[in-house]
Amino acid sequence: MAEYKLLLPSMGEGVMEATIITWLFNEGDNVKEDDSVVEIATDKVDSDVPTPVSGKIVKILKQKDEVAKVGEAIAILEIEGEGGNTASEEVKTETPASSPDADTLKAIEEPLNPTATSHVEFSGDLYLSPLVKSIAQQENISETELKSIKGSGLEGRITKEDILAYVSSRGNQPAQQAVSTQAAAPVAAKTPVSAPASTVSVAAGDEIIPMDRMRKIIAENMVKAKQIAPHVTSFIETDVTNVVKWRNKHKDIFEKREGEKLTFMPIFVKAIVKAIQDFPMINVSLNGDNIIKKKNINIGMATALPDGNLIVPVIKNADQLSLSGLAKAINDLAYRARNKKLRPEDTQGATYTISNVGSFGNLMGTPIIPQPQVAIIAIGAIVKKPAVLETKDGDVIAIRQLMFMSHSYDHRVVDGSLGGMMLKHVHDYLQNWDLNTEI
Repeated sequence: MAEYKLLLPSMGEGVMEATIITWLFNEGDNVKEDDSVVEIATDKVDSDVPTPVSGKIVKILKQKDEVAKVGEAIAILEIEGEGGNTASEEVKTETPASSPDADTLKAIEEPLNPTATSHVEFSGDLYLSPLVKSIAQQENISETELKSIKGSGLEGRITKEDILAYVSSRGNQPAQQAVSTQAAAPVAAKTPVSAPASTVSVAAGDEIIPMDRMRKIIAENMVKAKQIAPHVTSFIETDVTNVVKWRNKHKDIFEKREGEKLTFMPIFVKAIVKAIQDFPMINVSLNGDNIIKKKNINIGMATALPDGNLIVPVIKNADQLSLSGLAKAINDLAYRARNKKLRPEDTQGATYTISNVGSFGNLMGTPIIPQPQVAIIAIGAIVKKPAVLETKDGDVIAIRQLMFMSHSYDHRVVDGSLGGMMLKHVHDYLQNWDLNTEI
């Protein structure tokens, strides 16, 4: 028999660690290859870790609520045969060449310049992952500066994205100058993530329910989003009778042919993508005084989970997918979200988000813009209503399928004209939906 160290696997770009939620097996239990053995949580998503080998769990190295780094052993299995792996085996993560910070990471991977004027050291009470520490040393970022960075990782830790964003906004200023100019940074950068606590009286019979980890993350992100972006919301009512007729005509055929449900969501996403292509300045992010115009159109899809929490998986390169491709991608992400099978990278990189409040019977909503995006659209319930139609013989009243849409946008970079015109284009694409559209 041989020992096999079960390592925490790579979980996508920027994810360096995870918290153990619960072990699905105990010490002494036998597991089979590909069995999910432990549930983990990152600051992006909860997921399961499968074992790549069959064997018996002889030692659990990381207990519930403990943090493990990528590549660190979390359990020891006894397997048949000789050998096994060792703690020194490396778990490598690759940085895509197209990543916007690829040049920075490339520079970090190279040895530090031995002739550099200083080598930054950090005290033990400041937790930094090896990658974040390397970036800080390469960019000569002082401990004082690091302590001023608001971390978005677990327990407020500084992630790779946090420090790269800081480096980008800091530019090439010397460390001392960067510290002295912090006061001139945008107010949002200094705004605390959590709202001030208020005193709440607890009466007899009241139940106190502690927030779970995901609800805490949602709460912090929503407060942060509202503090950073001045929200403006526009509304429009759309006649989607053609959309309803088209879906009713194709849903059974599509399910029989593809084995997939045909919901309204791929139709909505298709219209939104076309409107984004008409108004690409909606597909941007704001970094200090710089507007970053995104090349890819990645649509976040707000998804309610069975436990009442919310997660936003991302349809990557949605502009390159057909209606059929969108339907399959949406169904896959929704299924994996509700069954805790999303990977951390499945929730990263959104450039625009859609929230389907109509799935709960709501007519409209005023959604909060996820950072660092600058806009989000909410789709309301489709309701039959009498409506006035203009015909060549005059106005008539007919029963139509009507739906409200609301578009929230960041008024720092999106004015009412752009936000309103983009929403009107989504309206036009849906209201004039071609009944002969192929799928």
